[in-house]
Formats: sequence, C-alpha cells, structure tokens
Amino acid sequence: MFRNRTLLLSRLALQDLWHDRIISFCIVSSLIAVIAPLLLLFGLRFGIVSQLQDDLAKDPRNLEIRMLSSGSYDQEWIEKLRQRPDVGFVIGQTRSLNTLADLQKDNSHFIENVEVIPTSDGDPLLADLKVNHENEIILTAEAARKLNVNVGDTIMLRVSRQFEGSRESGRKDLSIVGILPATYFNRAAVFTQPTLLIMLENFRDGYATPAFGVSSGHKLGSDKTTRYARARLYAKDIDNVASLEQDLRAQRIETTSRLADIENVKSINRVLGVIFNIIAATALIGCIASLTGSFIANIDRKRKHIAVLRLLGFTGPAVGLYVVFQGCLLSILAYVGGYGIYLIASQVFNQALSGTLATGEILCKITLEHSLLAMAMTVVVALVVASISAYRAIKIEPAQSLREV
Repeated sequence: MFRNRTLLLSRLALQDLWHDRIISFCIVSSLIAVIAPLLLLFGLRFGIVSQLQDDLAKDPRNLEIRMLSSGSYDQEWIEKLRQRPDVGFVIGQTRSLNTLADLQKDNSHFIENVEVIPTSDGDPLLADLKVNHENEIILTAEAARKLNVNVGDTIMLRVSRQFEGSRESGRKDLSIVGILPATYFNRAAVFTQPTLLIMLENFRDGYATPAFGVSSGHKLGSDKTTRYARARLYAKDIDNVASLEQDLRAQRIETTSRLADIENVKSINRVLGVIFNIIAATALIGCIASLTGSFIANIDRKRKHIAVLRLLGFTGPAVGLYVVFQGCLLSILAYVGGYGIYLIASQVFNQALSGTLATGEILCKITLEHSLLAMAMTVVVALVVASISAYRAIKIEPAQSLREV
C-alpha cells in the first residue's frame, strides 16, 4: 500500500512538472545560470593550481636542498638524515676540489674539470637510471655531446696531484651505462657511486690509489674514516622542503632551495581559493534566495491543487515529500545541464589557451570526485529550499483553500 502511494505520488509530481513545463524550465534555467559558471570557475582554479603543483612535484630540482657551507660529517650523520621521514634521498659528498676530474674519449674528445657527482638507488634526479659498480657512470647529455659518446662506450677519467715535489697522474677506465637528458641538469657532469669520489679524495690527499694506477703515496690504513663536506639532499615532497631546510639552518648549516617558487604556488592557490569561495558564497546566497522565492510562489500558485491532494487522502508529510521530490528532480536536471555547459566551455578554454607559453596541458578540469561532490551540494541546496516550500505546503488548509474557488 505504501509503495503504491509512493509511486502514485512520484507519478503525479512528474506529471505536474511536465504540465507546468514552462515554470519548470525557468527554475532549471536559473539553477543552470549558477551551476555552470561555478563549475567553470572551480575547473579553472583546480586546473591551473594542479598544473603548477604537478610541474613542481615532477621537477626534482624543487625537492633539492643545497648545502652551501662545507663541514665535516661522518656516515652516522648521513644515516640519521636518511632516516628522517621528510627526507627522500641523501648521499654524502666529498670536498669540492675533489669532485672535479678530466674525461677523455680520445685525443680529439676530452673535457677538463668535469663535476663528479655521487649517486645511488632512489636518486630523484636520475629517475630510472642507476649505476651498480664503481666502474660504471652516467653522463649528462652535455658531457656526452662534447665527448661524442653513447651508452656502452668506455671513457677514461684522469686526475693529477702534486706529491713530494713531483706531479703524478691517475687514470681509470669507466663504462657509460646511461645518459641523463638535459631537462634537469644541463652542465657537463658524471654521476657515479660514492666510492669513486672517495678514491679521488684519497688520491688528492696523497694516498696510494691502485685503482688509478698509482702505487706511490701514503698507505691507506683501516683506521681512516670517511668524512663528508656536505650532502646531496632531497626532500620527500615539496611540502617537506621548508621544515627540512629550517632544521638544517638550526644546525648552522647554510642552505638554499626553491622554497620561494613553492611558496608562490601555495600563495596562488590561497588567493584563487579566497576568490572562488567569495564568488561561490555570493552565488549560492543569490541562488537560495531566488529558488526560495520561486518555490514559495509556485506553492502559493498551486494551493488549490495541493488542497485537492489532501482531500484525496494524502497526508501532510506526503504532500511535503511531493514538493521535495520535485525540488530534487529539478536540481538534478539543472546540474546535468550546467555540467554539459561546463564541458563545452572547458574545451573552448583548453583549446584556445593551449598554444600560449604560460600553459602546459589542461587549464580547466575537474575530477569525477569533484563532479559528484558538486552534484551532492546542488541536491542539498535544493533539499533545503524545497523543505521550506514543503513546510508551507503542509500548512495549507484544504477547506479554506477550496472555499476560495
């Protein structure tokens, strides 16, 4: 019995909306006029900010915190830093003078004073490239271009030192296992395991280094501990850069990072958020006022029809449900129409602005979760407004309304 009454009530509500389709169209249109611009505005805000955030997150240079001052740090200090939850990658670096070497392919292709940079698994700058042995290296694109080499080729690393009044030279053959594109590192450099840098430092400090073909020099004892002048350090994500840099400065370690660029994006997000919230709140208040007036006026216009429903046996709550059902249906139709307009307008935005220098891929977009959330908010607003109208409909006295006929 209850089911039959509910189906009858729903069918009557649909037929009533179709009978007054001009009024229904006006109500739906007023909702579309609010929903479509809000979706477009939110899509622009989300698209622009998410594009900037993606660009920041994808560029490993934004995660890097460079240590400017030299110190003396042991492996234990490096390990403690590595165990921090806000650290994504860290590896010790030797003194700056000991991170330079010459590279030679043949007599016609060589580079002097190339940076030798330590790396290991998980290096964000190298992505999927990795070195598994101290005899393997990864060249930057600039170094590979100057040496005219490719992956699989072998080059020679050369170093020299002054020892006991004479000049000595060391050499070591290295195999190229990868070439780093110039996207994030455009200087001539070589990435290798830290053991090769430690050999370079020991060689320049006057120790015998058989790996470089040099047996003269001080004997390297087992009691010699490795000390690092600084570290290559990357935060886990862009939100950890500020706290990590602050902690290092608290240890009196001078650092530099791209924190200013990160803060600029966050500021843009905050500003756009304030603008969107103000516009959305203003539009929402206007929409609620407009809908409330439209629904109440519609209820007053249908006082006699509602009175007839009451006389036919429909209770006050049933009549209220009748009004609420109509409000929800109209809001869903309005959202579908507004979302359709948003899809068309967003395509126009993306295609019109895709060729500009300031854009990357998509400027205006919203996710499926955003779409469902916007639809839920639309229905909630319609429910609130329809509930006010439903309360007014429930208060209608059938006898008095029909007495006016």
